[in-house]
Amino acid sequence: MTKIGYVTIGARDSDASVKFYDAVFKALGDERKFSEGGWTGYGAPSDDKSAMACHTMLCKPHNGKEAVGGNGIMISYLAPNADAVKAAHAGGMANGGTDEGAPGFRPPEATSGFYGAYLRDPTGNKICLFAVG
Repeated sequence: MTKIGYVTIGARDSDASVKFYDAVFKALGDERKFSEGGWTGYGAPSDDKSAMACHTMLCKPHNGKEAVGGNGIMISYLAPNADAVKAAHAGGMANGGTDEGAPGFRPPEATSGFYGAYLRDPTGNKICLFAVG
C-alpha cells in the first residue's frame, strides 16, 4: 500500500494562510512544526520539529507565479470526532476561510457514519475535515 508522505499547499498570502491553518490544525490536535525560509509545516505533536515530521507544508509556488486554488482538488483531513470537525471548521472560518459545506452528516439525512465539513483557505484551496462514527 502506498501512503501519502505529505501535501504541499500553495499560499498566495503566507501570513493569512498560516493563521488559517494554525486554527484548523490546532482544532484537529496537530501543531505547527516550523516556519522558516518561506515554508511552514504542520504535523502531530512531538519533539521533532523538522520537515520530516510534517503531513502538510505551506509555501509560495516556486515558479514565481501566483498561487491559485486547485479546481477539482480537495485535501481531506481525518479528525478524531465530530466536535473536532466543528472546531476546525469554526477556526478556519474565523481566520479567513470561506464555507463550502457546514459541519454535518453526509448525506444530510444520516445520523451516523461520515461527518464532514468543507471550506476554502485564503488562497481558495478546498479542504474537507471529517470524522467517521
